[in-house]
Amino acid sequence: MSEIPEITIEVSQLVKTYGSLTAVNNLSFTVKRGEIVGLLGPNGAGKSTTMRILTGYLPANSGSVRICGFPVASHPEASKRHVGYMPENNPLPEDMRVSEYLWFRGRLKEMPRAKLRARIDEVLELCDLKRNRHRILGRLSKGNKQRVGIAEAILAEPAVIIMDEPTIGLDPHQIIIVRNLIASLRGRMSVIISSHILPEIEETCDRVLIINGGRIVAQGSPADLRHEIFGHTTYRLELSGDPAGLAAHLPGIEPTLRIVTPGDNTPDGFRIVTLMTDAQTDLGERLLAVLPAAGYRVRSLARTQPSLEDVFLAATRRSWDARLPDKKELPGDSRAPLPRI
Repeated sequence: MSEIPEITIEVSQLVKTYGSLTAVNNLSFTVKRGEIVGLLGPNGAGKSTTMRILTGYLPANSGSVRICGFPVASHPEASKRHVGYMPENNPLPEDMRVSEYLWFRGRLKEMPRAKLRARIDEVLELCDLKRNRHRILGRLSKGNKQRVGIAEAILAEPAVIIMDEPTIGLDPHQIIIVRNLIASLRGRMSVIISSHILPEIEETCDRVLIINGGRIVAQGSPADLRHEIFGHTTYRLELSGDPAGLAAHLPGIEPTLRIVTPGDNTPDGFRIVTLMTDAQTDLGERLLAVLPAAGYRVRSLARTQPSLEDVFLAATRRSWDARLPDKKELPGDSRAPLPRI
């Protein structure tokens, strides 16, 4: 196999329509070698369609996709040699055993016999399937079938792994196994994951693409997205000392740091105060150094940030609102308004 380029996935102005419905609308992005990217979006946003185009299962109406430099449309065989794909509804032959199926798929992927047997043992170990290697696929649980799909996707060690809802139907123990497995691919394979389990995306992915209406409405690391959409970080302090003088000490810690809620005194003389800042850096150490030196006793300090779910809801709602003639709620619109950000 040729040397893997720095950019393994290049998507440029991709469009896919079904009659009058535009499923993918002028989509463009790139993925670097070894990067793990999460693809988020509401149902019908265009995630699965995008993944099928990347793998060559669907043709696009216009635009281009390159996998490791090979155009998917004009060089489908060359591009597919670099891709491992696990669809959402993973089709498996019901009458084959796990090891037989992986051998069959490995030979289809042109893996040499001398290497294939050892590689099957490796992926069975990675996916916690060794005790199921001789079981018939049709008799496996949903979770074990999912893991067989992941094992097949990574079997030939392709440069690009595409997984559509890889943790669907898994129990918490199996989710941790899959999460660790995907994390182990970082730096070796480019991975695109579509999932509705947002904490999994946040813990696993280097970058997130949020899609709505076939367009990218926000992208970046989870931390960058929080700052882009919400623009602030809050700190919850429980402290005692002069409440009137607290505000004077905050600009020296960070110019944008201010008091949001001064809070009420607790029976033992402490006060719960909420601070807000536009800075992305963690100010916890500075607060714990400056405030006690100024005569305040700090009993607890917590940094609170919006979750990825908050970011997702805000980004998709922002894209919905951008398509309206004004920002008012439409009659009969069942979408609840977002909290103030």
